Amino acid sequence: MGNEASTPYEGSTEVLKGRDIPSIVKYMKSKKCKKVFVMLGAGVSTAAGIPDFRSPETGLYANLARLNLPYPEAVFEINYFRQNPLPFYTLARELYPGRFRPTLTHTFVKLLADHSYLDTCFTQNIDTLERQAGVPGDKIVEAHGSFADQHCIECHASCDSAKMKAAIEKGDIVRCVQCKGLVKPDIVFFGESLPPLFQRTVPRLREADLLFVIGTSLKVHPFASLTDLVPESCPRVLINMEPAGNIGSRPDDVVLLGRCDEVVRKLTRELGWENELDREWRKTEILVPLDTLEKGKVGGEKELVAESEKEKESVAAKHSEPEAAGDSEATVAKEEARVEAEVEKLTEQIAKTLDISRDVSESGGRSEDTKTVETKPPETSSSVMSTSVTGASAASLRGQLHERVTATPTPDPEGLKEQKEKEKL
Repeated sequence: MGNEASTPYEGSTEVLKGRDIPSIVKYMKSKKCKKVFVMLGAGVSTAAGIPDFRSPETGLYANLARLNLPYPEAVFEINYFRQNPLPFYTLARELYPGRFRPTLTHTFVKLLADHSYLDTCFTQNIDTLERQAGVPGDKIVEAHGSFADQHCIECHASCDSAKMKAAIEKGDIVRCVQCKGLVKPDIVFFGESLPPLFQRTVPRLREADLLFVIGTSLKVHPFASLTDLVPESCPRVLINMEPAGNIGSRPDDVVLLGRCDEVVRKLTRELGWENELDREWRKTEILVPLDTLEKGKVGGEKELVAESEKEKESVAAKHSEPEAAGDSEATVAKEEARVEAEVEKLTEQIAKTLDISRDVSESGGRSEDTKTVETKPPETSSSVMSTSVTGASAASLRGQLHERVTATPTPDPEGLKEQKEKEKL
């Protein structure tokens, strides 16, 4: 893992001087490389704690037994959804945006846009992490749809994002107020057509100067076939844990095997963007639900652990500083107790969201036992969700909660006493 050298290819390169990161960077800095395209797969988001679909033990399909499905893929089949939407709604609550943080790889795509390289980012992922990382919306093509919008599956009326999010969090089924049809996020199910934007944008690949294929097995078509549409003169760079598709069959193909975030860091370091990568990635850090932290590692975990340790040291330093004159030991003890009580209270509130499958177990997987919510179409033609992003470790979360609580000013006993004396006068 982390091997940045390309797999061997029998033949001489044409555009690139070599089949490694320095050669890629040298080409990117030349005037020949103007239009960069990116293809993202589930392997990019696994570092954020989101499971992929097909891994034997950890994949999404391998962990759906609790939903009482006839077979795992049924959760994403439109005909099954019509009959029983509850399993999908239950799963959607677990995958819904706001629970996960973009990875370093998502941030790398943003940097490609910031440096005027990025033409289009094609993604198989439905998690909207590209948007949350700051990649411009007009540069993103969500080939399999996403949670960003939602419509009635019958009359196609748009529904309000806030109401959809609230219903999913409660485990309620959403129905269209106009025709009573079921409402679902604009995720492409088996049996549905790919988004029109995907079809319109695909021809642009013929103009590509460089293609990055990151975190995908290239087994799902037609997405996998996009790699064949770029010109023969366009270098194709695969960043993945294992070889995929036919990348490596062309003279200028480069295969960089390893974890996506690790390889991307090496690439940005060679580009001179590493500090910028870290700075932009840190902007995405906020509080994260505990269950997300415990289920998977978040991208750039080492950096966040280091930040968490700094937070702990900062809190410890505050408590080790000499107390101001007039403060008693009893006051200090009460303050520490208050901080711990507030941290526990906030942690318990977050933990209440952890029971993802409770609705299924109580209802026995029957959609008729679930509350139905009707949503009116929004006044505007489209509604884009505003979602939060996540942090990386439970320790980091407690550190942030502790720092937030300790930042809240507490009354000074001596000050209150002095104030009361003034009021008497």
